[in-house]
Amino acid sequence: MHLACWLWILVAICAADEFREKAQNIMRNTPVIDGHNDLPWQLLKQFNNRLQDPRADLNRLENTHTNIPKLRAGFVGGQFWSAYTPCDTQNKDAVKRTLEQIDVIHRMCGLYPETFACVTSSAGLKEAFQKGKVASLVGVEGGHSLDSSLGVLRSLYHLGMRYMTLTHSCNTPWADNWLVDDGSDKAQSNGLSPFGQSVVREMNRLGVIVDLAHVSLATMQAALQLSKAPVIFSHSSAFSVCPHRRNVPDNVLQLVKQKGGLVMVNFYNDYVSCQKEANLSQVADHLDHIKKVAGPNAVGFGGDFDGVSRLPSGLEDVSKYPDLIAELLRRGWTETEVQGALALNLLRVFQDVERVSDHTQPPEEEPISLDKLEASCRTNYGYSAAPHTNHLSGVLLASLGLLLLSLYVL
Repeated sequence: MHLACWLWILVAICAADEFREKAQNIMRNTPVIDGHNDLPWQLLKQFNNRLQDPRADLNRLENTHTNIPKLRAGFVGGQFWSAYTPCDTQNKDAVKRTLEQIDVIHRMCGLYPETFACVTSSAGLKEAFQKGKVASLVGVEGGHSLDSSLGVLRSLYHLGMRYMTLTHSCNTPWADNWLVDDGSDKAQSNGLSPFGQSVVREMNRLGVIVDLAHVSLATMQAALQLSKAPVIFSHSSAFSVCPHRRNVPDNVLQLVKQKGGLVMVNFYNDYVSCQKEANLSQVADHLDHIKKVAGPNAVGFGGDFDGVSRLPSGLEDVSKYPDLIAELLRRGWTETEVQGALALNLLRVFQDVERVSDHTQPPEEEPISLDKLEASCRTNYGYSAAPHTNHLSGVLLASLGLLLLSLYVL
């Protein structure tokens, strides 16, 4: 019996090695495109974006989920780097902070040209693959980074932004976030306001992927109905596997399938197991479920490395991707399905978004109404004086009516 146990363990180890070797062979030709990595946020927090600080050397960077050796070991060939600024910058310096995070992504490419290639198109992604570099794209995480400006949206596109998450964990003046669904926040737009619809249309026109991670259910449904191009969830998992409001419910997964979109599975323990602890196998459960409900063309990876505090055992950093692919192969995923999840599904979505884009069409120009914006220190240039006059007239008339009423009473 003792010998039989040892033989079983040996067979299991050999089988594991076989699947991992097959995973690596697949990934040499089809590396992973990850939908969301917050390394730029770590560079800000730890080094105030000073990349020439010796401690910030990406070849030897410690205390992060991501560095160059780990990216190589994980066969990461494409990465949407998150240009993230927290919700507390809304109505303050969100645009400035976002520009700084886009800048640090570009500087990463300039400082490590042997590793990173900043790209802005599906063709650029493929070219970087062929050169063995990490194709680096900009994803802006949170519509508050626009400060409700279509001009800022277009400017960020010209700086390389190729997806934008419509909200982070806060409402914008034009879209509701996921906290509305658990009662922690109040709905303001009931999905997308008219201006929010303009934002989605302009993203379609430009060729910016609409990202629905972090948004409310109503916002998901509104954007899926409105968008002419496929949408993505850059770092969300399956609600049926873990009923967290950051995850995607089955009815939305079916809409994603109809739209030809993509759900890139998040590795944060709380979204994987709905507990503080999770493991690689549970992540594979989410991938299995999304494949079952939305189809193999709707599956991707959005690890959220360096943006979360807890990761599953077996997926501690970006070097562990081959282990996850090996698990999928062990579960019977075909090589074609694995290649789709790794990169080809995202490439297809990106190409479809590019096909829908049309820069010959006039841009959206109608600004958000001034009354939707918090005053703070924002100026009002460009807005007609008429709304102010009407508002003031209304206040004066109301005050005059109260005065006359009081005189009548007296």
